[in-house]
Amino acid sequence: MIETQSKIERAILIGIIYPGQYEREVDDFLDELAFLTETAGAEPIKRFVQRLDTPNPRTFVGSGKIGEIASFVNEHSVDIAIFDDELSPSQLRNIEKELGCRILDRTNLILDIFARRARTSHARTQVELAQYQYLLPRLTGMWTHLERQRGGIGLRGPGETEIETDRRIIRDRISLLKEQLKKIDTQMSTQRKNRGKLVRVALVGYTNVGKSTIMNLLSKSDVFAENKLFATLDTTVRKIVVTNLPFLLSDTVGFIRKLPHDLVESFKSTLDEVRESDLLVHVVDISHPGFEEQMRVVNETLKELSSADKQTIVIFNKIDAFSYIAKDEFDLTPAQRKNYSLTDLKKTWMASDKNHKSVFISAKTCENVEELRNLLYDEVKRIHVQRYPYNEFLF
Repeated sequence: MIETQSKIERAILIGIIYPGQYEREVDDFLDELAFLTETAGAEPIKRFVQRLDTPNPRTFVGSGKIGEIASFVNEHSVDIAIFDDELSPSQLRNIEKELGCRILDRTNLILDIFARRARTSHARTQVELAQYQYLLPRLTGMWTHLERQRGGIGLRGPGETEIETDRRIIRDRISLLKEQLKKIDTQMSTQRKNRGKLVRVALVGYTNVGKSTIMNLLSKSDVFAENKLFATLDTTVRKIVVTNLPFLLSDTVGFIRKLPHDLVESFKSTLDEVRESDLLVHVVDISHPGFEEQMRVVNETLKELSSADKQTIVIFNKIDAFSYIAKDEFDLTPAQRKNYSLTDLKKTWMASDKNHKSVFISAKTCENVEELRNLLYDEVKRIHVQRYPYNEFLF
């Protein structure tokens, strides 16, 4: 008996170096796009980058570069070309004609991953709404082969074109999904109100920084955690008790650079856990070379959610993997990478920000987790005492 295996699709990645950007920065962006591609189940085999002031309105990159890409696609049997920015409907059509393979932009790729990761009916409804909202303005290019008019018995005139029919169907579906999400939002809002008087803490951060692992560590539960982007889509809430102090801890969907607006809107009820929390715990992957940019993206997203001013603890996670290149100018041996000690980390700028308290841990090795527990206890206790001063004697 012959076993059939699904073919892994071969992908190329395309990005632009804009004015004021360093090539290394764009390399980091394409590293993330490659990780997204692998998470979606494809294999990135080559990258194409071009310096441009603005994207070409017709083919995103210049005519010479698109010709170079087309030659590579033809010679290496490329299945998908993935662009690191959102493409307009006309760009999608033009690029597909030039390259002769399937075209995805960053938004569509993220939507595909969300669709694969959605486990509950709530998450699936949210993703489906975002997908239809993305699809609607792009229908024209998908129906160029169906421009003939349809007629029918009892219909006046030529009837609707295929594309007009599909637009109407999609608009109706969008309206239905929005109504469904309104009902779900109302139910979830009621659930949040019924959680009693416990202080609510929300884990936030860039995708794949270790939020679910920290949730498992603190709650001793088994929330799904994986070294892939967007492993968690549905918000998980657990009751945590540190010493004698109970509080609610929620694990939320990870943020990412250029997170599609339609996804932010669709996941409103999920992100309400962030809006309605009493304390944010911003988890940072300190081992990532671009962790400062990731922190900026998270802070910008929190601003969009009107949550940037909330009391925040910053957890610098994965200190076991954070290292620096140690090189003595008089030493002729090759430079070696060395890990920072916990004492050294506490002397860095990361520990000196007066706007928030911070802690350095490794959720993987459990290093310094006790300090995290103590910090959470102090912050949750402070909020609880402010809200319920008559319960102060309990602590």
